[in-house]
Amino acid sequence: MSSTETHSTGHTETPAPAAPARREETDRDAAPQFVLPLVVRLEKTAPPARTDALETAARAVLVLLSDARSLGEGEWAAAVRDWQDARIRKVVRRARGAEWRRASELPGITVTGDSAEVRVFPPVPLDGWPKELAKLQVSGTELDDPEPPGAPGTEGPVLWLSPELKMSAGKSMAQAGHGAQLAWWELSEPERAAWQAAGFPLSVRTAEPDRWAALIRSGLPVVRDAGFTEIAPGNTVVAEGGSRFCPLRPLRQP
Repeated sequence: MSSTETHSTGHTETPAPAAPARREETDRDAAPQFVLPLVVRLEKTAPPARTDALETAARAVLVLLSDARSLGEGEWAAAVRDWQDARIRKVVRRARGAEWRRASELPGITVTGDSAEVRVFPPVPLDGWPKELAKLQVSGTELDDPEPPGAPGTEGPVLWLSPELKMSAGKSMAQAGHGAQLAWWELSEPERAAWQAAGFPLSVRTAEPDRWAALIRSGLPVVRDAGFTEIAPGNTVVAEGGSRFCPLRPLRQP
């Protein structure tokens, strides 16, 4: 499922040098448009749990952003810069069997969770998808949790989903990826390095309505979806920092 976000944050710390320059929305629209492809492995007999898929997709975005090939003069660096200079688009497709094997042969990184496998690829032009990925299905990716997820971890950040929205698993995976990216942009280089070294611990949960209202007012990074697919434009995710990693201003109660 595709997703496009805009960025809002009350965080005033200067981002690390690798963060993209904040641009006016008209500039972002005028720039060449790129998309970050993600593919979730969805075998008929062993689908991943929904929450694990969301968290794995979020980590996959972070793994790509921190990969040496995405930085400096790396082979993916120019595409990553161009993608971040325009509207931040992510598209989640699904694959199984031979489709997954073909997708895995393309340049990219596979990130695994407890039950989920997500492969992230360097950004491609909006109308320039590799044929192996373009043929994969994008809509209707639905997943369930076999049991309700427990309380989120405290050391890493929590990406809080809006309780007001009904989104497919694919759309939610893209939104979680947006939230992780906004959190990454807010960190210093030492903070990024510490989070990366720990394997990017994070949680994705749906906020309770009263908590969601407080999160939106908190000044933490907020994902605002452009409303092109599934939902109307509006707030979808708030990134709340952890006690040890990704130290955004915390709201969680001890």
